[in-house]
Formats: sequence, C-alpha cells, structure tokens
Amino acid sequence: MTGTEPRRLKGNLPAETTSFVGRRREITTTRCLLSTTRLVTLTGVGGVGKTRLALQIAARVQAGFPDGVWLVELAALTDDKLLTQALTDVLGIQDQSARPLLDTLSDYLAAKRLLLVLDNCEHLVDACAMLADRLLRAAPELRVLATSRHALRTAGEHLLEVAPLPTPDLPRATSPTRYAAVRLFAERAATALPGFRVNAGNHDTIARICRRLDGIPLAIELAAVRVRALPVDRILRRLDDYFDFLAEGSRICVPRLRTLHATFDWSFDLCSFEDQDMWARASEFIGGFDLDAAEAVCAGEGIASEAVLDLVDRLVDKSILTRVNSGGATVRWRMLEPIRQYGQERLASSGLRTIVRTRHRDYYWRLAEHAERAWLGPEELDTFTQLQREHANLRAALEFCLTEPGEQRAGLAIGTALWNYWFLSCSHTEGRYWLDRALEANPEHNPTRAKALWVNAWLAVMQADAAAGRSMTEECRRVAQRLGDESALGHATRVTGVATFLQNDVPGGGRLLKDALIRLRRLGERSGIWITLLQLTVATATLGRPEQAVAYGEECLAMSDSRAHLSRSWALWALAIGRWLTGDRQSAGTLVREGIRINQPSNQWGLAHGIEMLAWIAAAEGRYRRAAGLLGVAAPIWRATGVLPSTFRYLALSHGQCERQIRQSLGDEEFATVFREGTRLTTDEAIAYALEPQRH
Repeated sequence: MTGTEPRRLKGNLPAETTSFVGRRREITTTRCLLSTTRLVTLTGVGGVGKTRLALQIAARVQAGFPDGVWLVELAALTDDKLLTQALTDVLGIQDQSARPLLDTLSDYLAAKRLLLVLDNCEHLVDACAMLADRLLRAAPELRVLATSRHALRTAGEHLLEVAPLPTPDLPRATSPTRYAAVRLFAERAATALPGFRVNAGNHDTIARICRRLDGIPLAIELAAVRVRALPVDRILRRLDDYFDFLAEGSRICVPRLRTLHATFDWSFDLCSFEDQDMWARASEFIGGFDLDAAEAVCAGEGIASEAVLDLVDRLVDKSILTRVNSGGATVRWRMLEPIRQYGQERLASSGLRTIVRTRHRDYYWRLAEHAERAWLGPEELDTFTQLQREHANLRAALEFCLTEPGEQRAGLAIGTALWNYWFLSCSHTEGRYWLDRALEANPEHNPTRAKALWVNAWLAVMQADAAAGRSMTEECRRVAQRLGDESALGHATRVTGVATFLQNDVPGGGRLLKDALIRLRRLGERSGIWITLLQLTVATATLGRPEQAVAYGEECLAMSDSRAHLSRSWALWALAIGRWLTGDRQSAGTLVREGIRINQPSNQWGLAHGIEMLAWIAAAEGRYRRAAGLLGVAAPIWRATGVLPSTFRYLALSHGQCERQIRQSLGDEEFATVFREGTRLTTDEAIAYALEPQRH
C-alpha cells in the first residue's frame, strides 16, 4: 500500500492562466510567517492583487501540507450562515449527522496538517474571524491564509498589507523594466498584441501610465489590453484627461483608493453601449456562467440573443471577463470580484436590475426543474454536475426570491425542485436552511408547500433530527389530505417509514415503506418509486429477509438508465447488501466494485459504503490484511460524512464482526499499523486500492 511513486499534492488550487509578476519580498515574508504563525491575512485595496498573491504563496508552500491546500472562494457567498457549508463543500465533507456542521468540520480538521486559503473575507469579516478562531483552536496543525480589505481582528492574526506594485520615479524613469508595474504592463500588452515590446521609444510613456494608475495591478492590466486599439501615448493621454476631469469635477485629486474605480469608469466609457450593457448584465452571475445562461439572462432590451457570444468575446478581449478552465466541454466565463461589483453598480443605475435578476432566477429555476426530471435518465449525471457548477448562482436565485417582494413562492419551488441535489450532494444543512426560510415565507396551503414539507422532513430525518422531521411530515399529511395530494401523502408515508426505521423500529419502518411504495406505484411516480425501493432494500435486508431485499434491489437497479451513474451506484450498493446477506460474496463484490467504479468523486457517502462492504468480503475470505487496509481507507471517508458505520443498524453488525475477525487474526498491533496506512490514502488512491481485490 505504501508504493514508490511520489504522492500527488492534495488541494484545489486553480491552474495559472497568466504569468505572475513581482512580489518576491511578499512571498518570502508570508512563507516565513506561515511557518511560525497560524493565521496570516493579506490586506490591501481592491485590485491590488491579494488573491493572486495568496494563490502564488499557497502553491509554493503546498508540499509542506500533506493534507492539502484548499482555496475557499467567498466572494459569491452573501450569507454568513452558509460560511461553514462553503468550507465543507470545498473539503468534500458530506455531513449527514444531526451535529452542528461546525463541530463536524472541527473534528475533521483536528488531526490534519492543512492550509485553508479564505479568499475575499471583507463582507463576512466577523463570521470569518469567529470561524478561523474556532478551527485554529480545534486543529493544532491547521494554517489559515486569508485575503480581505479589512483585518479579521482575531487572536493570533498577523497582518501583511499588500502594497501596489513599485513604479518608476518620474519625470524621467531610468531602467523602467526593473519595476514590476512596468513588467506587468509589458507582459499583458504582449498577450493582447503579440510582438509588443517595451523599448526606448515607449518606456517613459509606459512608466507614466503605471505611475498614473498607482501601480494597482488590475488597473494596469485593464489599461494594457488597450494596446490592441490604441498606441501607448494615446492611452496615457486619455487616462490623464479622464483623471484630470474627475479631479476637476470633485475639486480634489483622485486618491489611490479611488484609482481603481476611476480606471473602471475609464474602461467602461471606452466600451460601446452594447459592451457596457453586457458588462452590467453579466455582473449578475456569481461564480461564473456559460453561453446558455448568458443568452437567457443578458439578451433583450437592446441586446439580441445572437449577439451575446460576440459581446462576451469582446469583454474577454478587454479583460472584463476571464475564460475559466472548468475541466469540461462547456466554456465558462467569470468576472474578477472588483469588476463584478462595479458592474453591479452600473446595473443598478440602469434601471434594469430587477428585470435581469428575474431572468437570472428564471434560468436557474428551469435548470433545477430540468435536473429533477432528468433523474434516472441518461442526462442524470450531466444535470447534477451542472447544478454543482452553478451552486453559487442557485444560491443567488434563492436569495433573490426570499428577499424580493412577491417572489417568495418561486423560492419555495426552486428549493423543493432541488431535493435530489440536496440529498446527493449531502447538502442537507443548506437544503434545510433554504427550505426553512421558504416555508416561513409561504404559509398558505398549496401543493408546493406540501412537497417542500416532505423534502425538508426527509433532510431532517437523514440528519437524525427526528422531532423536526415528525413535525413536518405530520403537517405535510394534513395539507396533502386537505388538497387531495396523493404524491405528498405517499412521500410523507415514506419519510415516516425512514424515520421509524432509523429509530430502530425496523418492522414498523418496513411496513410504512411498503405502504408508500403502493401509493407511489399507483401514481407512476418514478423517482418516488426508485427511492422507496432503495430504502426497502436496506430495510428488508436488516430484517433478515435477504431474498426480498435482492428482489427490491434488482427492481431499483433496473429503473436507472445505464448512463445514470449516480442512481445506479446507490442501487448497486443496496443490491450488494442483499447479495452479501444471502451468502453470495462474489456477486456482492462485483456489484460493489461496479458501484465504486461509476461513483462520482462528490459522493463520499456512497464511496464509504462501498469500501466498507469490500472490507467485510475480504475478511470473510480470510484476507485480513486487505480487510484492515480497506477499513482504514474507509475511515476518513466516513469521518467526512459526519457519522460512523457503527451508528447504522444495517451496517453495525457486519462492521463489528469484520473488525473482530481481523483483530483476532492479525493482532491489535498489526491491525492498527495496516489500518493507519489505509487512512493516509487520497480519495483517488483509495478508489484505486479498493478496485484491486487481489492486493494484500
């Protein structure tokens, strides 16, 4: 299990798309600080390069953090109540327990040597301060590198102000290319206009441009891309005229804090009217967007749908939009946060913001409903992956609905349509957060409320919050009976059955689930039938009726398209439980390995179940070292879900028997050694190890 290949670095740092210029002193200083200080905050004005510097530092210290360097982008987060959820999403923690999410996060980090990069904390500064303090107390090997316009002001914080890039002295600069600001201009200009060079004829002008822009990197980059259309002397002249105009209009000079905003004004005024409108409207997207979204949200009121792609390309050319490498076939773009905030100001002043926000909401509402309909079909995985990419935009759509007068019912519909997403992404806490708010804002009885009640109740039950789940299922039943809503009645019965099962009344839970299955079959509701079959497979296996469990499991598996890898991976695991209990270890192993093979990286919950069962099979076949290693591999994945296999009745018996067999064969010391080796594997290594059944 140890191997000779070098371990791959863990983390989620994005690949660099442009060269990094300067900052050697800041990098060296911060690297030294992170070796002795546990919280370092990079501060400075907008556009000064805090994020880019943090990423550069993080990449250079990555080898010193065996548990990874993880970037948590907070600019898109508008509600501090979702801050902990944002961290757990990045770290792959899929908590299904009833514990506070922060407790699960703290326990997960407790024994890890890991660097968190919290980017753009300024609008959540108090929440970030409290979170950092709690995590640093819980995890002695944790380090935090934050970027913020304001200090977090928490114990142990070390501040490092990120100054603008050095610029040449004027009136006449000597060797201007020695200065990072000039080098940055030169490199970005050469990208925009291949063949561009700093030479004796233009270096003074470029030095003056950089000086005029106070060495602020983002301002310099916005000016540099203009070399495609303007010679550098005209860029300088226009900047001088514009800044002098601003200073005259306000009767003061333009201070450094206003330089970036003034550069945005200058860049905006150089755009065509269509470019300006596109900049403003595209700023409504949070975390990026693709062409379909841009056409749906930005077209209209002067922008033709067929013109959107050309406008996007023009904004990319002007460095207003950045193309994102999303790792898939879909091209995505995003705005740097200072540019997006400026666009939001322009959108608000245009009088079109409500129209654009409504279009934005409607687009992501349609996306949520399409993903719900796609479940069990060939598009299942693609739509789920799309929801993951658009999580920040979905949050923005929900927030708009729940804060804009008259839009609350749409928020309830979106939150409810995402029921499978909340479950499959293990975002139970966040799903309940949105549904709690939406239910409070929509007290009237209607089918959407009835559905929201059983969805929220199910999320609560899966977190072992039985009291909340019971209360909501009872209300759902009352509302459904009043409305004659048979679907809601079926699901309320199903959720009650799951709750009863998890409270150790397995026969009672099984009877309720059978009742729910009859109701949902009568309606022909495929998603409801599928999930009920899955739950019945586990319940009947636990009841000691493996043949019946196999029958339910096979029907459940048959309902998923061969390309529906999410639902199939769950069904394969459930069917394997039945096969295991009938004594058919070979079939159980084949099913589990197939489930792991098609399992998605985001589904830690399913992966933990699969590897756990492979450990049982290995122990039953006398391969005790292999079984110990598999239990070790599964252990950190279980911790990431916030629960342990011993807490589930359908797992506890086999888990305990497996561990006892291994300890009796290997002894406690050897078991601990092999188990510990397994815990050190990355997720990719864990999957590779699990799929090699003959390895000892």
